[in-house]
Amino acid sequence: MDVEDGAQTVELHDWYIDEREYARHEARRGRRFAFTALDARRTALVVIDMVPFHVSESAYCRGIVLNINDMARAVRSAGGVVAWVLPARGEPTARVIEFFGPRIAENYSSSGGSGPLPTRLWHELDARSRDLFVEKSAFSAFFPGRCELPQLLDQQGIDTVLITGTVTNVCCESSARDASTLGFRVIMVADANAAPHDHVHNATLRTIYRSFGDVRPASDVLDMIVAGDAGDGRHSARVVGA
Repeated sequence: MDVEDGAQTVELHDWYIDEREYARHEARRGRRFAFTALDARRTALVVIDMVPFHVSESAYCRGIVLNINDMARAVRSAGGVVAWVLPARGEPTARVIEFFGPRIAENYSSSGGSGPLPTRLWHELDARSRDLFVEKSAFSAFFPGRCELPQLLDQQGIDTVLITGTVTNVCCESSARDASTLGFRVIMVADANAAPHDHVHNATLRTIYRSFGDVRPASDVLDMIVAGDAGDGRHSARVVGA
């Protein structure tokens, strides 16, 4: 779907999960979603790579800004954590140059921009000084040794992560997979992730829903945050390293 946002066009993915996938999980566990409730105070909104390098060139990235901002405000108000993850700046390795070629490798190595981390984000994002700002030096924000985010979330007692940002099928999917491996409850927000095309976006949603976490629209997540803030978000505690 295309909509106009001032002088810039924004697009929203036509996302879906096949009914057969829903039916598979309903048969296995008796419900469509693994995580039917959350504790808002133990929840982190993780926003990945929403920097000008990506957002300025992508109507889909611009299309998810409103949903990200709405969830950021809700998570903060409920006592949760908002974490902004940016690409780390550095010289590309020999392997990266070999794989991508020197020009693209250099572009990616500088994609996160320079200066204080909050100033590197897309200007329309509602980032606040009390949020977390971290860099990652790998596709995943949860790969051991390549980003400090998992440790920071552990320190704050976070057990549930809401994955948002770009690119759906690269850094966001990698982060969701690794977060699940580390024992976090993962919810990928379908209309707060952006990819180049619907079909690659939806392929990732299917993979995550099938094997790594829930996939929900932002409206569902906002309802869960409100319910969790009211004390209705009872669930089993995360086991670190599970």
